[in-house]
Amino acid sequence: MLTRNTATVLLSAALVATLIACGGGEQRTLIQNKGSDTLVNVAQAWAEAYQTVNPNVVVAVSGGGSGTGIAALINGTVDIANASRAIKDKEADLAEQNGQHPVQHVVGYDALAIFLHMDNPIDEITIAQLKGIFVDGGSTTTWTDLGVDVPGCKGQEIVVVSRQNNSGTYAYFRKAVLGEEDFRLGTRDMHGSKDVVDLVEKTPCAIGYSGLAYATDHVKMPCVSTGSGATCITPSVDTAVDGTYPIARPLFMYTDGEPAGAIGEYMNWIKSDEGQCIILEKGYAPFRDVNCS
Repeated sequence: MLTRNTATVLLSAALVATLIACGGGEQRTLIQNKGSDTLVNVAQAWAEAYQTVNPNVVVAVSGGGSGTGIAALINGTVDIANASRAIKDKEADLAEQNGQHPVQHVVGYDALAIFLHMDNPIDEITIAQLKGIFVDGGSTTTWTDLGVDVPGCKGQEIVVVSRQNNSGTYAYFRKAVLGEEDFRLGTRDMHGSKDVVDLVEKTPCAIGYSGLAYATDHVKMPCVSTGSGATCITPSVDTAVDGTYPIARPLFMYTDGEPAGAIGEYMNWIKSDEGQCIILEKGYAPFRDVNCS
């Protein structure tokens, strides 16, 4: 007799399409897609649009963070893992030990934006200043340390807003800005990118970071430079594509081996002009030049 855990793995094993009955006795292929909260919105848009391309394929999308998606791929319980960071060597080794063979697919690019309250007078910021704010033991703890006074911010103490440590956004920011050093103790660690933006919007003292696609008209995004005297670059699709924005990153999907069958067809469609125009509509940069009519 199969245990519950064994049955679950068998039902959702990567590259093994689950068949579910639909009206008229047809069979529909289910693809399980899980991971990055940065990618979840565009992944859902892809899944919905693909229904018109191939109605016999259903793509079930869920978030939870890049680490969650990669863990599911390692365990063989997902077909496609979304990630806003590259898979770690130890994760790839564990996957191989479990009989999974992760293959990386770049599906777009993202500018990692810095978010400030609308009343914050700062219009530009350097990587060194960001590190001073976010790193453990950093010397920048108040807005007056940066020479500004933020209206409505009691005591001018900076409220540092971050992501949870299973997030690819967290991992990328830690590498690109903090040089792999630890985050400051006492950061507000939010579950999702939208939560970061919402908190910054409501908190005059706050600063946070997240994917550009989560920007709203109710928060401010300063330009970012690599240092004093360097050109300050505004986060945008164009500056993510040309690499001029200092904290732009690739976005990934991982499959177990080279995808074939329904999964391969879906991945090819995501990389097509139609799929890449959808990621552009959602505020991310396509991974290649596309023609969007």
